[in-house]
Amino acid sequence: MGLLGILVALAVLIFLAFRGSSILVLAPVAGLIAAAFSGEPLLASWTQTFMRNAADFVAQFFPLFLLGAVFGKLMEDSGSVATIADTMTARLGARRAILAVVLAGAIVTYGGVSLFVAFFVLAPMGVALFRSAGVPRRLMPAAIALGTSTFTMSAMPGTPSIQNAIPMPFFGTTPFAAPGLGFIASLIMLGFGLWWLKLRENAARAAGEGFGDLSAAPEEAAERATSDPIVRERATTAREFDPAEIHGSEPAHRGPPIALAALPILVVIAVNLLMSFVVLPRMDTSFLALPQWGGTSASAVGGVWSVIVALAAAILTVAAINFRSVPVLRATVTAGANASVLPILSVASLVGFGAIVAALPAFAEVRDWVLGIGGGPLVSLAVATNILAALTGSASGGLTIALDALGPTYLRIAQEIGMDPALMHRVAVIGSGTLDSLPHNGAVVTLLSVCGVTHKEGYLDIVMAAVVGALIALAAVIVLGTALGSF
Repeated sequence: MGLLGILVALAVLIFLAFRGSSILVLAPVAGLIAAAFSGEPLLASWTQTFMRNAADFVAQFFPLFLLGAVFGKLMEDSGSVATIADTMTARLGARRAILAVVLAGAIVTYGGVSLFVAFFVLAPMGVALFRSAGVPRRLMPAAIALGTSTFTMSAMPGTPSIQNAIPMPFFGTTPFAAPGLGFIASLIMLGFGLWWLKLRENAARAAGEGFGDLSAAPEEAAERATSDPIVRERATTAREFDPAEIHGSEPAHRGPPIALAALPILVVIAVNLLMSFVVLPRMDTSFLALPQWGGTSASAVGGVWSVIVALAAAILTVAAINFRSVPVLRATVTAGANASVLPILSVASLVGFGAIVAALPAFAEVRDWVLGIGGGPLVSLAVATNILAALTGSASGGLTIALDALGPTYLRIAQEIGMDPALMHRVAVIGSGTLDSLPHNGAVVTLLSVCGVTHKEGYLDIVMAAVVGALIALAAVIVLGTALGSF
């Protein structure tokens, strides 16, 4: 009965979330369904298990959600993201329209700009560029997804994405975990995605297919996406920015020069690197072992601290550069802060649901099945994160649920067999960013809406560029990591 309850709870969660119901309500209800099937006390399951684990997630990661959303909104309202995108367009030209969109998205998201901010800036640029080049409009969502939602989210060493931060407290790693393997995975994702999109572009040209017709201007499509409550509910479980706040402040009339626009992104990368390898290793953090600081260690919090300081430094940089050009700086910061609240509560609710399930006696069967998957711990970890990300439609939610339930076990296994936890970090993050891009994923729904493309028109190319390429990269990392270890 307990295992049946877990399956029923998952079915309720997936079905109603796909129909646009709030995850804030669905997650505790689904958790209580699972607890009821197992005969567990319902009120205790809600207040002592669900709420405590959800609160722990908020306490640990809210600074990242907050600073990431504020930084993204500042970069958008200052015109910095648009400047970077326009520069890539001008440098590469219409003949390389797909490459220009991919690289523009990669640069801004690797620099810490929120995924949804990138969507709403890149879509109008992509429309103009693809129309000029005669590239089919249906390929635009896949090009944006390749640049924003694949290697810069899960593989590039040092990426400040929330997905890359989640394993750090579990494994005591840094944002630069397994940098060599991460770089190889990034090249595979980028290379495969570009190959597929070029293949599709050439086939379309041979068939005489051009850009096609737009059902609405990019601005109108974006407006519809931000005001659609179903899109919003799905989007806020998928990424760390509430799309309803995209238009919550007034942008600058003109962006900064490219050197100043790119400077905050360079600050994120540089400060993250310095904090991870220079500053924190030299700090005396023995005080963290005291009860008043949670009885923790530098290895458990250092990775999160590195990203926090990097994003804070970047926020100060972009604000200093653009404080005169952004119409109302306070409104921009407020919109960014507001944009972080619903996403973190939504993901925390998924984490609370996972905590209830993991506490059930029947979950031992699930855990034993996962750990018994052939191929070694890296394969079973990849399968676990893939499945949970797919079921929840959230890379961050699925990854946290997997590591909350199985992270200590995998860390113990790594210590027993002499495996570097950094390798498990990288496999877990890449694994969470593969099957999360199923049709019900909030980022997919939002991206298609913003681009004015239907699932029928554009989803196959998203699968190839954002899912298949990531799965190939994940397999390569597992093979190389098993044979050579972490590097």
